Amino acid sequence: MNDIKALLLTRYGGPETTVISSVPAPQPGPRQVLVRVKAAGINGLDWKVREGYVRDAFPLQLPTVLGLELAGVVEEVGPGTSRFQVGDRVMGPLGGLGAYAELVAVDESNLCRIPDGLREAEAAALPVASVSAWQSLYAAGPIQHGQRVLIHGAAGGLGGFAVQFAKQAGATVIATARGRYAEYVRSLGADQVIDYEKQRFDAVVKEVDLVLDYVGGDVLDRSWQVLSGKGAIVSTTSPDILTRTPAGRRGVWFVNKPDTARLESIAREVAQGRLRSQVSEVVAFNELAAAIERNRTQPHQGKVIVEVV
Repeated sequence: MNDIKALLLTRYGGPETTVISSVPAPQPGPRQVLVRVKAAGINGLDWKVREGYVRDAFPLQLPTVLGLELAGVVEEVGPGTSRFQVGDRVMGPLGGLGAYAELVAVDESNLCRIPDGLREAEAAALPVASVSAWQSLYAAGPIQHGQRVLIHGAAGGLGGFAVQFAKQAGATVIATARGRYAEYVRSLGADQVIDYEKQRFDAVVKEVDLVLDYVGGDVLDRSWQVLSGKGAIVSTTSPDILTRTPAGRRGVWFVNKPDTARLESIAREVAQGRLRSQVSEVVAFNELAAAIERNRTQPHQGKVIVEVV
């Protein structure tokens, strides 16, 4: 099989460290399928991996192909594969890196079928953000009706799902976002939206039962003071949260785990209009490196997707 194009991380650093290059086409191993990638989701972890911020948590052998999630069509099945056939439309997280390529060999256990009514670009927005939002919401324990949940980065792909899931669970949802995204976040179910460009959340919020930190930095450090006595912070951005947790407080470092059944259920709800998934931009493959950099420098609404083929 001929070589394929992929976005390679050649060394840690800025946008100049990624390059579109030819790599050998993969072959599906046992219980794997070869997916022709139609679209892939862009995530904050892309630039954090690129810059080396999480190299201790996610050690890599460079060069490596970036990308966490994909949607596409099964092109070949490996030995022992039973769930999919050639031609099936599938979506899912890789459970690692490698989605920014024309062909990817994926464990079939990580994938589910794309429901009718969803295009591949829409499906590619779901695997990481939606499942991570669900899992991080419950990472510190069950959500009780009436609990106060503070969600940082509520306008992003992850935050937007977390707002909806927390509201479905009966929580009072407080969200931080840019002022221009406030109405969007309210439309997802937030009871209160704080424009972080104009107001410090720690000056107006108190007695929160759960903080979902999808931003990191000093946002995490300032969140401890808004917690109730038994409250907890779950962070997807700060691997060092345990060392930054004050005495008597509870911090949880969250890492997404593939959950095919949950993803399949969420995708059906999106296709049927019961959940909202916002795709703010679709970029071409040759614009991918720039889009990853914009994810770092420009907060955005919903998800940005790259069309691969």
